Amino acid sequence: MAPQRRAAPAWGSAGGPCGGAKRSRGQQESRWRWLRTLFLLASATIGALVSWRYLGAEDGVTEVLAHRRENLQDRFIEIPCSEDYNSHKKFEGCTPRKCGRGVTDAVITREEAERILEAVLFHRVCLYGALWDTSVVEKKGKPIKIAERGLSLGGSDGGASILDLHSGALSLGKHFVNLYRDVRQRIQQRIAQAFGINSSAMYLTKPTFFSRINNTEAKTTHDEYWHPHVDKVTYGSFDYTSLLYLSDYSEDFGGGRFVFMDAGSNKTIEPQAGRVSFFTSGSENLHRVEKVHWGTRYAITISFTCNPDHGIGDPVLT
Repeated sequence: MAPQRRAAPAWGSAGGPCGGAKRSRGQQESRWRWLRTLFLLASATIGALVSWRYLGAEDGVTEVLAHRRENLQDRFIEIPCSEDYNSHKKFEGCTPRKCGRGVTDAVITREEAERILEAVLFHRVCLYGALWDTSVVEKKGKPIKIAERGLSLGGSDGGASILDLHSGALSLGKHFVNLYRDVRQRIQQRIAQAFGINSSAMYLTKPTFFSRINNTEAKTTHDEYWHPHVDKVTYGSFDYTSLLYLSDYSEDFGGGRFVFMDAGSNKTIEPQAGRVSFFTSGSENLHRVEKVHWGTRYAITISFTCNPDHGIGDPVLT
């Protein structure tokens, strides 16, 4: 009997030459797709880590001293004093012998901060009152949102808008003046307690100002608020600086954090309404404000001097 021949497998069938090649290629392609996906995921992860490290190094932010939504009773860091104070006249019971920086949410309430913001913006609108229909303010019921445009009319062309709270051009109400004085006194007492000095030996000094910062492009170098600086160099009379924040980081604005620029270990403060940060004004506290990327950042800078010749009084009614 002649041996039976097996039927040749059809071309393209699973067992045929093409089928085997296809299966082999299919396995290879599947393997390559898997390897390619793995490579892309690894590349993306490495890229993200490199970007994170680069941005962290660029900003110099290595530690958050005060987080948004954190309720701080008191946080204080003592640091060595710079030599800045040696070239100035010393005042017993006031000139810094102990230097550092602190932050607290227990001196000014959120409600007080919101009232200050509303009062400043509303009275700024009064200065440009002819441009507004007051019925619109009442109808909207949101004086802060509406008043904001009034400040922009009197502010800078870009970067930060600054309003000197001791300017005679600003029409201040009695309520604001009283609230401001009370807030200033509490901040002054807290600074004196932290640094072990006599609060009565401290004097309010100028400029004491309200600032509004948004992402508007700066038009001049004077509007570029984000550069590192030392307050005692910029304002010779400053011995102690404080900032009262009037809006919330990540909710009202992005960016705009306050950064103490330490060598290799910067400290960052995330603003929130009612939070107060304070520090000695010498070069031991080199600092800057991050650029605001969106929204509007509001704050009041209140600073003190030990020299009575550089002292000023609280704002007065005009």
